[in-house]
Amino acid sequence: MTIDKSLKIKAGGIKQRNVLTRGERLERLAATDRWKEGDSVLGIPKVRVQKLALKKKKKVKEAETEDGDTAEAAPADKPET
Repeated sequence: MTIDKSLKIKAGGIKQRNVLTRGERLERLAATDRWKEGDSVLGIPKVRVQKLALKKKKKVKEAETEDGDTAEAAPADKPET
């Protein structure tokens, strides 16, 4: 039995997958030098799938100087000595 088109969610195919295809696993293993061309594809090691969690960026209230100290705004009417 199929689901009616009006009940389908448009973003249903975008969710995070738990399992990689063999080709994707081989690409990741080759990138980390754990699998080389010509090795057997049977018995390849597991590859962990990293889930991305996006966090909101916090606004920086004070700018830091090169010394690591916080920079404070100098009054405009007083010259620096």
